Amino acid sequence: MSWLRIRELVRKEFIQLLSDRRNRALIFIFPFIQMLIFGYVVNYDISNIRMAVLDYSKTHESRRLLDNFAGSNIFHITHNTSDERQMSELLLRGKVDMGIKIDKDFASIIRKGQTAPVQILVDGSMSNMASMRMAYTASILDKFNRETLRELYPMNMSYGKVDARIRTWYNPNLDSRYFFVPGIVAFLVMLTSFILTSIAIIREKEDGTMEQLIVTPLKSYEFIIGKTIPYILLSLFQLFAVTAVAVYWFEIPFKGSLLLLFIATCLFMLSTMGIGLFISTIAATKQQAMMTAFFFIVPFFMLSGFIFPIANMPEVVQWLTYFNPLRFFLVIIRGIFLKGVGFDVLWPQYLALTILGAIVFAGAISRSKKRLD
Repeated sequence: MSWLRIRELVRKEFIQLLSDRRNRALIFIFPFIQMLIFGYVVNYDISNIRMAVLDYSKTHESRRLLDNFAGSNIFHITHNTSDERQMSELLLRGKVDMGIKIDKDFASIIRKGQTAPVQILVDGSMSNMASMRMAYTASILDKFNRETLRELYPMNMSYGKVDARIRTWYNPNLDSRYFFVPGIVAFLVMLTSFILTSIAIIREKEDGTMEQLIVTPLKSYEFIIGKTIPYILLSLFQLFAVTAVAVYWFEIPFKGSLLLLFIATCLFMLSTMGIGLFISTIAATKQQAMMTAFFFIVPFFMLSGFIFPIANMPEVVQWLTYFNPLRFFLVIIRGIFLKGVGFDVLWPQYLALTILGAIVFAGAISRSKKRLD
């Protein structure tokens, strides 16, 4: 193996890649833009629930119930409606997230010590958000019930109780960005290594230089090494750059080892670049390579546990996720970022990435060797 030939091929690849202004933007600017967009947009934290009110009771009790909603930092009463059709129209047009209807006999039923019904209408078009809004609503109603009981029965009742002191580890404030931003780092590394590697050989074909490379003294494995080294270096640069953005801009804690993250990324790129090289050998144009790359990227994203828990998927689909390297890389990167765990905990994920990467990359090399010949 001649490192001189590999060095010159790497040099040529960098010159060819960075001479195009669009490629420079794709490598150095777009990842940061995507990081900022994903970091702020992909967020399940609820801070503003718009609420419409239909209060037929208009009593002290109904006003006190609505004050419990308005007094929170989450619920905001934006519309006071006069009939049910108006409330339904607001929900239909998406101007409110939920509505509350209080009947005329609400106060009289409570004063009798009976259970008074209250109708809550929630926009369920986004089921996850609707479930969280309903949970917040239940907590407000529970608080109102306790206050009403103390008002109706002001006797001193002393009894044993459970003093629950809940402590949330690794994410004390339950900020969703702690969960999503490390995953975005992994996703951007995958996206870059997939796309850039998938067009590596295609570019030689389209530029008419593939035949020149074939007749050179380059061995097939030297060709693969020279083609992948630039994208490995660029992907690692992007990894450290977006990690710095995650830590210093989004203030995500980094409690683990940077060396372990580096090793995991290299093992992860064995799979992503192997698939990218395979795509570049079967596609005839850059457009075909890009479309084929996204054919892999979307299932990898959906089956990784990035957003949807793997435990909630059908059992057959859960087995398919074991062929997804992003699944194991997400466990590693979140464990290193948030928990600070080491190799003694994460070794199964490292082993899985090693096995998948070795199989995929070896297959890609054998395929590329046939195309070079």
